[in-house]
Amino acid sequence: MKNIAIWLLVASATVAALSIPRLSRAEDLVPAGPSDDPSVAGGSANTPAPAVPPQTASLCPVGVIFTRNLKYGGDDRNVLDLATAQTKPDAKRPVLVFIGGDDFSSEHGSSAPDPLIEKAMCFAASNGLVVAHVSYRLAPAATWPAGALDVAAAISWVFENADLFGGNAQEIIPIGYGAGAFHLATFLSHKEFQDRDDSIAGAVLVSGIYEPTKDADESERAYLGVDVSTYGARSAVHGLTEIEEPLVLAWSSADAPRYVVQGEMLRKALCDAGHCPRTAVLGKPSSLASVFDLDGTSADLHERLRQLIGQLDARGLP
Repeated sequence: MKNIAIWLLVASATVAALSIPRLSRAEDLVPAGPSDDPSVAGGSANTPAPAVPPQTASLCPVGVIFTRNLKYGGDDRNVLDLATAQTKPDAKRPVLVFIGGDDFSSEHGSSAPDPLIEKAMCFAASNGLVVAHVSYRLAPAATWPAGALDVAAAISWVFENADLFGGNAQEIIPIGYGAGAFHLATFLSHKEFQDRDDSIAGAVLVSGIYEPTKDADESERAYLGVDVSTYGARSAVHGLTEIEEPLVLAWSSADAPRYVVQGEMLRKALCDAGHCPRTAVLGKPSSLASVFDLDGTSADLHERLRQLIGQLDARGLP
């Protein structure tokens, strides 16, 4: 399977701000919950306890390591949270990289931690996966293609550090939903944002806008700009039909009609190009909970993700 290069153009002035900080050691990850290990929180009266937010310990089961605000780039929003289970040093598990967001703009979004996201991350980690949740720059301070550049930097960070948290660098699966689906789709479809030989194994796109139109809302215009004549060049559809990695495509019957139209349009374009994706239609608006069917309404999407991971795992079989 052909690798997707995912680094920024070396000549770009953005490179300095999006360099990849590598963790110095696996101990930089903070275990959630009680532990008998004296090197972690609660293990010894002589060892200072790491600063673990109270909600982390309450959401994650014992043995899941949850770490907040790991820097993958130079901006204050270039951080990611990571959940992984304590395991043997030679473990190599699939890595899910979540790129979410209800909005393109900081004018409408919230920076408060979402307990539902943490619950889903802990669930994934306790079921044999590594999962990262990515924050990225927002409009109006950051405009197109800042989101795609941040996705590239975050996935590069995960690729470079996968061995430190038991992840398989050859089995990275980014999952974009909402505004994050557009940023991920832009990264996948525009080769000018792919200048390093890091790889993803497949991708999941949920309830996104893939071909911006003149009907773009205020948030989208803040990110894409007000000149709608530029939107065609910023479409992800054509580029997505040319990638080789397997895709899962989903949307919700509860989405606004334009999101349903966008999902159906992208599915048709991919199938016409001989690259039909696995698809799922959700019963509620998309979220991290829907990816794992934690809300009980999207078993299809959960099953499609399991099929994708199984397909990637099978590559190593005779």
